[in-house]
Amino acid sequence: MNPYSKLVSDFARLVAEGKSFPLGGFAPASRPTPAADAPTALFIAPHPDDETILGGLALRLLRQAKWKVIDVAVTLGSLKGRKAGRWQELRNACQFLGFGLEPTAPDGLDGVRPATRANDPAAWSRMVGVLSALLEKHRPSVIFFPHELDWNGTHVGVHFLALDALKATPALPCHLVETEFWGQMQTPNLMVEYTAEDVADLVAATSFHIGEVQRNPYHVLIPAWMMDNVRRGAELVGGQGGAAPAFLFAQLFRLRRWTGSQVENCFAGGRFLPASENPADLFKL
Repeated sequence: MNPYSKLVSDFARLVAEGKSFPLGGFAPASRPTPAADAPTALFIAPHPDDETILGGLALRLLRQAKWKVIDVAVTLGSLKGRKAGRWQELRNACQFLGFGLEPTAPDGLDGVRPATRANDPAAWSRMVGVLSALLEKHRPSVIFFPHELDWNGTHVGVHFLALDALKATPALPCHLVETEFWGQMQTPNLMVEYTAEDVADLVAATSFHIGEVQRNPYHVLIPAWMMDNVRRGAELVGGQGGAAPAFLFAQLFRLRRWTGSQVENCFAGGRFLPASENPADLFKL
């Protein structure tokens, strides 16, 4: 008798059950009210749902540090017929978590890809100007955006759009938190632990993106992905052969700093952030 059969079959059963749970429509999750002068984190999202799948550290900043968190909707996807629906789903998801929301354009930006940056400098410059104006408006202490090898063309495009917008925004030193989803980072330096409540709220928030998860119920796989991040992060962040932290759910990031003119490292090696620590302490480095 294989002693792990029940463990695996229970995982399979729970995922199957999760696919039948309701989508969206939940009352807003509990959140503090940030002070008017609280620091701001901007989550620069390539697509609606990135803010819920990848926004765990931003959520912790809201809940534990009482920061303001604002999602910047760079695009609303590529399907014109879905843009209005995706905007409404995004509004509902952000309202559930307690995130603010900023559009880049009525239908989002189109063509946010490295090819546009290389071949259509006028169009790229206009998009850089849009994001730079939002950076100037909110003067964030931290921005979240994908790393440069995140595979999806729009994710990679948003990486370069964020950096170009920073260069176009004078005197805005801030911390940079690079995220991963489609393509794994080779050099993450931060693993952030989440509680079961955090992960449950991220899953619930992702379910507000109804049109997307009806097509592919990826929201119910977020906990498994978070668990695999712990496996990877134990050595990618902690060092090869190092002891794994007692985390169950986590995400990997690359934390660096924008000086106002260039990117620089905040610390040597890697760092683990347990759920018990205030995430604002990361940004004192």
